[in-house]
Amino acid sequence: MARIAGPVATPREANLANYRLMAARDPDYLFGLEPRGAWPFDDVLALMAQRCGVSPDLLHDSGADTIDAALTVERLEAMAAQLRTAAATKARVLVATGHPTGVLVVHLEIARALAAAGCTLLTPPAVWEHVDYAGRVHERHVRDVLGVSVASQGANLLHTHSPTPMELMLGALTDQGAAAPDLVVGDHGFAGAAGRAGVTCVGFADSNDPALFVGEAEGDVAVCVPLDDNVMPNLYAPLTSFLLATAFR
Repeated sequence: MARIAGPVATPREANLANYRLMAARDPDYLFGLEPRGAWPFDDVLALMAQRCGVSPDLLHDSGADTIDAALTVERLEAMAAQLRTAAATKARVLVATGHPTGVLVVHLEIARALAAAGCTLLTPPAVWEHVDYAGRVHERHVRDVLGVSVASQGANLLHTHSPTPMELMLGALTDQGAAAPDLVVGDHGFAGAAGRAGVTCVGFADSNDPALFVGEAEGDVAVCVPLDDNVMPNLYAPLTSFLLATAFR
């Protein structure tokens, strides 16, 4: 079993902990978004039950949790519609991921298909400093991996929730006198920062990452697809095939 949806590996404890952190407006769990609603914990849980398929039971506080596969398919179809429009209009698209494992392979195939359809893939530069737990300063930058923008430090691609890379990329386009992308395909802070900036954005989010679902509910994110975002890369092949076949049929 791929466990991309249905019973997933993310434990209930992690889901609930992250919902509380987002409700408390912890920046690491907002993904660059600025929710307009109050979004207390109970409302976040209710939204995640509705849009992701986790258990709505407040007393279910440990053990396994789920992602509703029917919701995953429905939102993949909504994402496919956005990709189809981008292809038809030869749109300028920025594809980016904070997951250099797992869903990176999905983003790579989306980028390849959009380029083949005549879209322009944008890969604006971004460089910033990161201070680690020991107070050391490291230079980070965005690396273009076959049309997909990924945060990196030296030779290492990075898992990140930070909105900073997308904020800098959008700023770089402005500095170049270029328009914002017609569409962003992303996750984590790449998606959240694009949505906050008013760019049409579609993305993927795990059951322990409520911010993009809140962004979708408030209209800042066009489509948020619920899935486990870090299973073995080869397991995403059927999902990717379905998405692209639906988008480019």
